[in-house]
Amino acid sequence: MSIRFEHAIDVARGPEQIFAILDDLSQTPRWVSRCTGIEKLSPGPNTVGTKVRYAYREGGRTGTMDGEIKARTPNERLTVGYSDKMMEVVVDFQMTKKDGGARLAIRSTSSPRA
Repeated sequence: MSIRFEHAIDVARGPEQIFAILDDLSQTPRWVSRCTGIEKLSPGPNTVGTKVRYAYREGGRTGTMDGEIKARTPNERLTVGYSDKMMEVVVDFQMTKKDGGARLAIRSTSSPRA
């Protein structure tokens, strides 16, 4: 059984600014408290297929998940999938212009590995 999370927020910044923050994966610990870092494993700019490693701390436990950018449309969408021996997680960010700013929709699905 999967766990799904969806949330949308209106932001007083344009999609370009929001995308720039999300696309700079090294900044993720600034806005995701359990994330201790994301290491980019592929050279060059972020593209679909870029490999990453997500490090986290939850309670007294630490771990890592291998990941990959699954979808990337500048200023519109960024989707990253992560997995370890127990879980698969997909996080999808979509940005749309709205009232001089943007609406940021976040969808996350966590599924146990079989």
